[in-house]
Amino acid sequence: MEKRIYPQPIETIERPEPYIRQSFTDAKAAVRALRALYERNTAFLRASFNGLADGGAADRRYRAYYPEIGVTVSSYDQIDTRLAYGHMPSPGQYSTTITRPDLFESYLTDQLALIIRNHGVPITVCESETPIPLHFAFGEGAYVEAAVADSIKRPLRDLFDVPDLNGTDDHIVNGTHELALGEPMPIAPFTAQRIDYSLHRLSHYTATSASHFQNFVLFTNYQFYIDEFCAHARTLMAKGGEGYTSFVEPGNLVTDAGESAPGSGQAAPRLPQMPAYHLTRPDHSGITMVNIGVGPSNAKTITDHIAVLRPHAWLMLGHCAGLRNTQALGDYVLAHAYVREDHVLDDDLPVWVPIPALAEVQVAMQEAVAEVTGLAGYELKRIMRTGTVATIDNRNWELRDQRGPVQRLSQSRAIALDMESATIAANGFRFRVPYGTLLCVSDKPLHGELKLPGMATDFYKRQVAQHLTIGIRALEKLAEMPPERLHSRKLRSFSETAFQ
Repeated sequence: MEKRIYPQPIETIERPEPYIRQSFTDAKAAVRALRALYERNTAFLRASFNGLADGGAADRRYRAYYPEIGVTVSSYDQIDTRLAYGHMPSPGQYSTTITRPDLFESYLTDQLALIIRNHGVPITVCESETPIPLHFAFGEGAYVEAAVADSIKRPLRDLFDVPDLNGTDDHIVNGTHELALGEPMPIAPFTAQRIDYSLHRLSHYTATSASHFQNFVLFTNYQFYIDEFCAHARTLMAKGGEGYTSFVEPGNLVTDAGESAPGSGQAAPRLPQMPAYHLTRPDHSGITMVNIGVGPSNAKTITDHIAVLRPHAWLMLGHCAGLRNTQALGDYVLAHAYVREDHVLDDDLPVWVPIPALAEVQVAMQEAVAEVTGLAGYELKRIMRTGTVATIDNRNWELRDQRGPVQRLSQSRAIALDMESATIAANGFRFRVPYGTLLCVSDKPLHGELKLPGMATDFYKRQVAQHLTIGIRALEKLAEMPPERLHSRKLRSFSETAFQ
């Protein structure tokens, strides 16, 4: 029997030169330092990996660390308590690891500027103790030559750090984070590795780069809405954009304002699981629309990942079952409460936690319905009801014993039922992202009103365009608000991170 030769233990760790800690009282300067440190460290990892193909040393470990920002607050001085974020709840040391400062440059600058203004303290930039996984150092869309991988004779994990799921979690946003003795308190809702994980999943699920996502997001459960959104976006681009600068489709296919066809990117050979489309503006105040398909699992998955981009609002536009005999097909439902029988968030957000309606979002959606339909006041009640929406995880709930679900729906005062809305709202609550729901009644199973094929086609032609226009108009109204007004204090818990 041939004797197996085991690799020698690795004792040498090669890393970039130590970074000297710096303090800043200017947010832009702090972000520039973060970018330089991040780009240096990720470039080191990429070069080390590629160097192995050219005979680089495979008897050592290559390591570089995420940048870290730190803040020390020593006073209980009162700040502007109208703000939902931008300040620390108590004196102490705070920190967070940082990734992709190029992508988050505007966000980081805004958050750090608020802290400097509200507390009068400097921002410290240094290297953290969290290694950057090699996979995340390559960034989105990176292509690794097979020859390089084949030339590595040891397991990759022997030579480089890889993603560590033990430290990639949602404890901070869930309010379950437990500090170790002497550990700084978190300053941001997500750590660098958690963000990197989601950035890579976003590209996989939507076939578009995270850099194209806008701060205002529409979710839908039907392709009809996506088709209408694409037609609307292409018309805007052909007309010069009307405030939007480009339209991005899966494959990062970009049509610039003033053009009638894409000028860059490559169409995705097949649509991904949850394709995303983006009407962009330079300050990311445009609109992203995602077809999440059917079911609460998809709704949770995509919002888990979009949340790390810290959007300003997301809305659900979709179809629902009308539960009242006074509703008609095509009527709208503006959700102001939710019954959560989707179950996908039970471990993260207990069902006893109420999901409140957010006044700014509710008003924007109601005003958008009135503007688009031409109805107002008491007349608006003819086509729209405000009430409780129930979300369930069983698409064929109608086939079960009716006594249980129907009684619960009646007791909850639910007026509509779907499979995604409560999940999206609950994850908005969990991640501190303003949320809302406007649904369209497409059938009434409790009353025997199911769409026949011809009826369905006519219904979609008549309602989808109007419904989408309402959703777009509502988000445009929200985009006109300053972020500090839109991000409600309702979404903040007892002890919150300073970052929005």
